[in-house]
This record gives sequence, C-alpha cells and structure tokens, in this order.
Amino acid sequence: MPEGGSSGLATEARPGFGETGRDCASLDVPWARRGLARGVRELILCGVLGPAMVLYTRRTVVGKERLLDLEAPVLFVANHSSHMDTPAILRALPGRWRRRTAVAAAADYFYRKRGVAQIMSLVFNTVPVRRDGGGLAPGSASHLDRLIEERWNLLLFAEGTRSRDGIVGRLRSGAAVLAAEHGLHIVPIHVSGTRDAMPRGRKWMHRKRGRPGSRRHPTEIRFGPPIRPREGESRAEVMERVRVFLAASGASTTPDERSLVRDAGPGARVPAEPGRPAVGPRAEAGRPPVHP
Repeated sequence: MPEGGSSGLATEARPGFGETGRDCASLDVPWARRGLARGVRELILCGVLGPAMVLYTRRTVVGKERLLDLEAPVLFVANHSSHMDTPAILRALPGRWRRRTAVAAAADYFYRKRGVAQIMSLVFNTVPVRRDGGGLAPGSASHLDRLIEERWNLLLFAEGTRSRDGIVGRLRSGAAVLAAEHGLHIVPIHVSGTRDAMPRGRKWMHRKRGRPGSRRHPTEIRFGPPIRPREGESRAEVMERVRVFLAASGASTTPDERSLVRDAGPGARVPAEPGRPAVGPRAEAGRPPVHP
C-alpha cells in the first residue's frame, strides 16, 4: 500500500536509484491501467479489501458531495499515516472517480523489484514518483503529465512518507506545481483512524481489545473544498490552504514556515496560528532571520 508520493518530495532516496527522470518514468506499468487489469483491480478493492476493512474498521465518509460539480482530472492530496490509507481512500471515492484515479507511489520503495511494482500497479493503480527532491526536474514527471492529459486523477500523499507519530508532516509542493501547470483543482482529503487500525510496522490490520461488538476501529475519510491555485499565489501558499483544511478537520499539522517566508520575499512576516508565534525576519525582536 503506497508509501508517500508527491512529485518533488524532499526525502532521501536510496543510493543508486533514479538518477534521472527518465529512470522513474520507465518504471511505470501502463498495462495496469488498461482493460482487464482495471476490472481485476475493482474486484480486489471492492470484493476483497473492502469487506476485509469492514471486519476491522467502522468507516465514515464525509464530503463526497464536493465532487459532484467537479470535472476530472483533479489532484487528491491526503495526509498519510498508514498503509491502509490508499485502499481506504479509493474505497471512499465514488466508482466513476475511483476507476479513473492513479496513486503516486515512492519509486525507491515500491519499484525496486519488478514483481512488487507490477503487483502494486495492478492492485492500487500506482505510478512511480521520486522522493529525492528531483521529482519535477525536466522530463521527470512526463508520465504524470501524460496521465493528466489522458484525464486520469492522481492521489498524492504530500508528506512523502507515513507519519511516525500521527502529526501531519510538512507538505511538499509537488501537487501545487502540477495543479498550476495543468490548471487543476486540488481536493484535500483528511484520513483519520487508519493509523490505529494498521500502524506503521504492521503488515495487516488489527482490532481493538474489548467486547466483540466494539472492537472495530473508527475511521473517517473527509473530502475538503476544492482548491485551485490563484494567479500570483505561490506553491507554498497553495499547500498552506491544504494544511489549513487538515488542521480544521482535527489533524495536528506542521506549517511550512520556511517556504512561506521564502516565497513571501525579504522582510515578510507570516501570520501566526493561535498559540504560535509569527514567523519571519521581523517576527520577533532579536530573533535571527529565517533563511530558506
């Protein structure tokens, strides 16, 4: 179940992997998005994984009506704390959206072995992306551009990896860049409860201790209002709107203060959240400037 995946994610790639964008694109498995493979995937997600998740979780889906007035393609951008997040989100999507959604997955994690890559592509419709900060270098996202041109939606986990403590990490900006380049809406998604049902380190879901009727973990998939980059809006500002939705949905989040200050320009002051100081070179007397 995909680990991370927003183009241009700045996390360490394994040595020797994906030195060029051409390497990443060549790892893609296009047959997994065709005819028979699409039918098999729907059967696995809805006929196997769906009923299995029901045994371990009590699911609530909020905000699906936000998709009614949207036209594909869109970028779904979600927080990430469990390998269960991907099937949970795909199952929560209406069928016409699910069947046309690909999932960005870390190439250095899922595409090192061809057999694993093919299984992940078949079951979850994954596409490889780099996590070493080069995901949007010239040519490195050509396969993503092609998918979008073919009107596929893309699910990205903008933190680039699963949270270790449940706190949403800094959101990388690859989704904002793709949205601006292709004129797409970003649909933010807040996922909760999956970390309890399948925490990091576990290979399968588990139930809570207690009475038989109360042992399923409550999970929620909440779709937020569509976000479209505004003219002149920086990528950090776009991702800040995603973060604000996640925080409003109950998540503990990590503002990308350095990027906001950098994008705002010299002498800028980033407004404070409640209980947090403002950020910027003049935010606090005697405090050294924040440099990118």
